[in-house]
Amino acid sequence: MLNCVVVDDEAPAREVLEGYLRRLPDVSSVVQFGNAREAVRYLTENEAGVLFLDIEMPEMTGIDLLKALPQPPVTVFTTAYRDYAFEGFELGVIDFLLKPIAFPRFVLAMDKVRDFLSLRDQNTGILDRPPGEPGGMVFVKSGVQRLPLHFDQVLYIQGLKDYAIIHTDTGRIVLKGSVKAMQELFPPDRFLRVHKSFIVSVSRISRIERNRLIVNGNAVPVGRNYREELDRILPVLRKKTSSE
Repeated sequence: MLNCVVVDDEAPAREVLEGYLRRLPDVSSVVQFGNAREAVRYLTENEAGVLFLDIEMPEMTGIDLLKALPQPPVTVFTTAYRDYAFEGFELGVIDFLLKPIAFPRFVLAMDKVRDFLSLRDQNTGILDRPPGEPGGMVFVKSGVQRLPLHFDQVLYIQGLKDYAIIHTDTGRIVLKGSVKAMQELFPPDRFLRVHKSFIVSVSRISRIERNRLIVNGNAVPVGRNYREELDRILPVLRKKTSSE
């Protein structure tokens, strides 16, 4: 059961989100705040499962609120400004909802939240490839099981605070570890870091749109500090992977 907090300086926006949350059977409580500073005090003293957070607010922005919390809950940004998505991902935000928020899109965000919380608690870890094993995979340890993860199944990897979410053709895997650790484990001739919080499989990129990539229908942000390297190396890697 999820305890949810909604922070937005506009009352109608808070009411919409609370109405959506009340429609879900696994939401036990919803607390609203119209002031970010009040929300910080509450979140410092109380545990929350999910935080729905507006960005543009008077006195204290949603970004400042997140930075003020030593251990913020799983967070979904809600805003009318698309450009904030990139900064949100760097702060470990799991999803970004653009206002006005439609209920089906809200449900998708909640699916991401549930997947993350559930998979995070499964004690899953990634094992390096032992000598003699095929080079196109690593092994994932889940409980007592040791399961192969083939590189060609991976779409992209997203960093979320102290965890990495590996998006594959069949679902998601949540691992304890940083994006940097994943970058060292996945082969650089097949995977490219394009953002502080994202690594993509080169062969799964379908197109480039300004400051984002489309990977199997999913939008992945491209960080400003990675764009030049992306433009330089992507044609080389794509040519290599297409010839293999």
